Amino acid sequence: MTTTVVTPDNDAIVSEIHIAAPPERVFQALTDPAELFRWFTSPECPVKFWEMDARAGGRYRYATEKGTVVVNNVREFECHGEILEYDPPRLLVYTWIANWHDDKSRRTVVRWELTPHAPGTHVKVTHSGLAAENAARKDYTGGWPGVVQLLKKFVEEVRKEELQK
Repeated sequence: MTTTVVTPDNDAIVSEIHIAAPPERVFQALTDPAELFRWFTSPECPVKFWEMDARAGGRYRYATEKGTVVVNNVREFECHGEILEYDPPRLLVYTWIANWHDDKSRRTVVRWELTPHAPGTHVKVTHSGLAAENAARKDYTGGWPGVVQLLKKFVEEVRKEELQK
Protein backbone atom coordinates (compact mmCIF):
# COMPACT_ATOMS: atom_id res chain seq x y z
CA MET A 1 0.00 0.00 0.00
CA THR A 2 1.25 3.44 -0.93
CA THR A 3 1.01 6.40 1.42
CA THR A 4 1.46 9.92 0.11
CA VAL A 5 1.41 13.26 1.89
CA VAL A 6 2.03 16.86 0.95
CA THR A 7 4.01 18.71 3.62
CA PRO A 8 2.13 21.53 5.40
CA ASP A 9 4.29 24.17 3.66
CA ASN A 10 3.37 22.70 0.22
CA ASP A 11 7.07 22.32 -0.53
CA ALA A 12 7.33 18.53 -0.71
CA ILE A 13 5.46 15.37 -1.58
CA VAL A 14 6.41 12.19 0.26
CA SER A 15 5.37 8.75 -1.03
CA GLU A 16 6.18 5.52 0.77
CA ILE A 17 5.73 1.87 -0.13
CA HIS A 18 7.01 -1.58 0.85
CA ILE A 19 8.65 -3.68 -1.86
CA ALA A 20 9.23 -7.41 -1.41
CA ALA A 21 12.84 -7.37 -2.59
CA PRO A 22 16.17 -6.43 -1.00
CA PRO A 23 17.39 -2.82 -1.16
CA GLU A 24 20.13 -3.78 -3.66
CA ARG A 25 17.50 -4.95 -6.15
CA VAL A 26 15.34 -1.85 -5.70
CA PHE A 27 18.39 0.42 -6.03
CA GLN A 28 19.33 -1.28 -9.28
CA ALA A 29 15.88 -0.52 -10.70
CA LEU A 30 16.34 3.15 -9.72
CA THR A 31 19.76 3.53 -11.33
CA ASP A 32 20.01 1.19 -14.32
CA PRO A 33 18.88 3.08 -17.46
CA ALA A 34 17.55 -0.07 -19.17
CA GLU A 35 15.48 -0.94 -16.12
CA LEU A 36 14.28 2.66 -15.70
CA PHE A 37 13.12 2.60 -19.32
CA ARG A 38 11.15 -0.60 -18.66
CA TRP A 39 9.31 0.42 -15.49
CA PHE A 40 9.12 4.24 -15.51
CA THR A 41 6.49 4.27 -18.22
CA SER A 42 2.76 3.92 -18.65
CA PRO A 43 0.32 3.93 -21.58
CA GLU A 44 -0.69 7.46 -20.54
CA CYS A 45 2.92 8.67 -20.50
CA PRO A 46 5.22 6.39 -22.59
CA VAL A 47 8.96 6.85 -22.11
CA LYS A 48 10.99 7.76 -25.21
CA PHE A 49 14.40 7.33 -23.52
CA TRP A 50 16.11 7.19 -20.11
CA GLU A 51 19.78 8.03 -19.56
CA MET A 52 21.46 7.66 -16.16
CA ASP A 53 25.11 8.11 -15.18
CA ALA A 54 24.64 6.59 -11.73
CA ARG A 55 27.28 8.21 -9.52
CA ALA A 56 27.64 11.35 -7.41
CA GLY A 57 28.00 14.21 -9.87
CA GLY A 58 26.56 12.11 -12.68
CA ARG A 59 23.68 13.32 -14.81
CA TYR A 60 20.41 11.81 -15.93
CA ARG A 61 17.67 12.73 -18.35
CA TYR A 62 14.53 11.27 -19.74
CA ALA A 63 11.77 12.18 -22.15
CA THR A 64 8.36 10.81 -22.98
CA GLU A 65 6.37 10.44 -26.15
CA LYS A 66 3.14 12.38 -26.45
CA GLY A 67 0.67 10.73 -24.10
CA THR A 68 -2.72 11.47 -22.64
CA VAL A 69 -1.35 13.20 -19.52
CA VAL A 70 -1.22 17.01 -19.74
CA VAL A 71 0.45 19.22 -17.11
CA ASN A 72 0.84 22.97 -17.66
CA ASN A 73 -0.12 22.43 -21.33
CA VAL A 74 2.76 19.97 -21.80
CA ARG A 75 2.14 16.49 -23.28
CA GLU A 76 5.74 15.46 -24.05
CA PHE A 77 7.70 15.56 -20.84
CA GLU A 78 11.44 16.14 -20.49
CA CYS A 79 13.35 16.09 -17.26
CA HIS A 80 17.03 16.20 -16.35
CA GLY A 81 19.34 16.82 -13.45
CA GLU A 82 22.45 15.97 -11.50
CA ILE A 83 22.96 13.26 -8.93
CA LEU A 84 23.71 14.97 -5.62
CA GLU A 85 24.06 11.92 -3.35
CA TYR A 86 24.72 8.32 -4.32
CA ASP A 87 25.06 5.78 -1.53
CA PRO A 88 24.04 2.31 -2.81
CA PRO A 89 21.82 0.65 -1.83
CA ARG A 90 20.29 3.11 0.63
CA LEU A 91 20.21 6.64 -0.84
CA LEU A 92 19.82 8.33 -4.21
CA VAL A 93 19.28 12.09 -4.43
CA TYR A 94 19.11 14.15 -7.62
CA THR A 95 17.96 17.49 -8.92
CA TRP A 96 14.80 17.46 -11.03
CA ILE A 97 14.40 20.14 -13.71
CA ALA A 98 11.23 19.63 -15.72
CA ASN A 99 9.75 21.23 -18.84
CA TRP A 100 6.24 21.16 -17.33
CA HIS A 101 7.12 23.37 -14.35
CA ASP A 102 5.99 27.00 -14.28
CA ASP A 103 9.67 27.93 -14.06
CA LYS A 104 11.36 25.58 -16.56
CA SER A 105 14.79 26.15 -14.95
CA ARG A 106 13.73 25.57 -11.32
CA ARG A 107 15.75 22.90 -9.53
CA THR A 108 13.62 20.67 -7.37
CA VAL A 109 15.08 17.67 -5.57
CA VAL A 110 14.05 14.01 -5.55
CA ARG A 111 15.33 11.90 -2.64
CA TRP A 112 14.98 8.09 -2.61
CA GLU A 113 15.60 6.42 0.77
CA LEU A 114 15.72 2.61 0.93
CA THR A 115 15.58 0.87 4.30
CA PRO A 116 15.75 -2.91 4.83
CA HIS A 117 12.45 -4.00 6.34
CA ALA A 118 11.62 -7.70 6.54
CA PRO A 119 10.75 -9.13 4.15
CA GLY A 120 12.06 -6.53 1.71
CA THR A 121 12.57 -2.78 1.51
CA HIS A 122 10.75 0.27 2.78
CA VAL A 123 10.95 2.90 0.00
CA LYS A 124 10.46 6.58 0.71
CA VAL A 125 10.62 9.14 -2.09
CA THR A 126 10.51 12.85 -1.26
CA HIS A 127 10.17 15.46 -4.00
CA SER A 128 10.95 18.90 -2.54
CA GLY A 129 11.24 22.45 -3.81
CA LEU A 130 7.65 22.52 -5.03
CA ALA A 131 6.20 25.44 -3.03
CA ALA A 132 6.07 27.72 -6.09
CA GLU A 133 5.03 24.96 -8.53
CA ASN A 134 1.27 24.74 -7.99
CA ALA A 135 0.27 22.83 -11.15
CA ALA A 136 3.25 20.46 -11.01
CA ARG A 137 2.78 19.86 -7.26
CA LYS A 138 -0.86 18.92 -7.84
CA ASP A 139 0.21 16.49 -10.59
CA TYR A 140 3.00 15.00 -8.46
CA THR A 141 0.52 14.36 -5.65
CA GLY A 142 -1.08 11.76 -7.90
CA GLY A 143 2.02 10.99 -9.95
CA TRP A 144 4.51 9.82 -7.30
CA PRO A 145 2.14 7.18 -5.87
CA GLY A 146 1.80 5.80 -9.41
CA VAL A 147 5.57 5.84 -9.89
CA VAL A 148 6.27 3.88 -6.70
CA GLN A 149 3.53 1.39 -7.65
CA LEU A 150 5.20 0.89 -11.05
CA LEU A 151 8.57 0.42 -9.29
CA LYS A 152 7.06 -2.12 -6.88
CA LYS A 153 5.39 -4.11 -9.64
CA PHE A 154 8.55 -4.20 -11.76
CA VAL A 155 10.97 -5.07 -8.95
CA GLU A 156 8.78 -7.77 -7.47
CA GLU A 157 8.22 -9.41 -10.88
CA VAL A 158 11.93 -9.29 -11.75
CA ARG A 159 12.88 -10.55 -8.28
CA LYS A 160 10.47 -13.49 -8.68
CA GLU A 161 12.06 -14.34 -12.06
CA GLU A 162 15.56 -14.11 -10.59
CA LEU A 163 14.67 -16.45 -7.73
CA GLN A 164 13.20 -19.01 -10.15
CA LYS A 165 16.45 -19.29 -12.12
